[in-house]
Amino acid sequence: MFYFDWTYVVLVLPAVILAMWASANVNGTFKKYSTQYSRRGITAAQAARRVLDANGLQHVQIQHVGGNLTDHFDPKANVIRLSDSVYSSTSTAAIGVACHEAGHAVQHAVHYAPIKLRNAIVPITNIGSRLSMPLILLGLILSAASPDLYWLIYAGIACFGLSAVFQLVTLPTEFNASRRALQAIASGNLLYDDEMDGARKTLRAAALTYVAALAVAVTQLLRLVIIFGGRRRNDD
Repeated sequence: MFYFDWTYVVLVLPAVILAMWASANVNGTFKKYSTQYSRRGITAAQAARRVLDANGLQHVQIQHVGGNLTDHFDPKANVIRLSDSVYSSTSTAAIGVACHEAGHAVQHAVHYAPIKLRNAIVPITNIGSRLSMPLILLGLILSAASPDLYWLIYAGIACFGLSAVFQLVTLPTEFNASRRALQAIASGNLLYDDEMDGARKTLRAAALTYVAALAVAVTQLLRLVIIFGGRRRNDD
């Protein structure tokens, strides 16, 4: 018999479509502004270096890493790694991305609370994401013999909920890093005023991917609550 999962179609699918659109949008926006080159001629790596030095972070290194938009700040190694399409590029998009990563380095230096919280819950989130589905499946199997073991399903849902918490904490971290980046670009005269739009739109598109990720996590969590919460009520 055909089973129509309305919880996925109504709740999760729109969020998944949003995430797919956000991913395509950030790639399209970066590609568009990767051809808008800064008239000052500084590379993204140089721009990030200036932001770091302006904040007294001379000890933070900048390295080249392979891949496309694999840019990130590694707080353990105190290294900003910039991808092939960013490191040596003079485009407004690349400069925006590089300065965003420098913004993360500044966050760590000033002990910005959301990023400290995000780093603190990463190990717990990783464990929870690995345990969530096994606990739910184990709860389904064992509760058939002993209804008292249904709590395993709730434990699995709680573990899955940690991913939503992580995405929620990530939002202010990413938005703040972008704000710091744009302020640093403006105050450091890294781009002319008419070039700022490229960096701004690239970072805005990237921010939407985190909003979409949160939407997917929250709707999936809600779906699990509806499915298994309702099943327990029916069993009772």
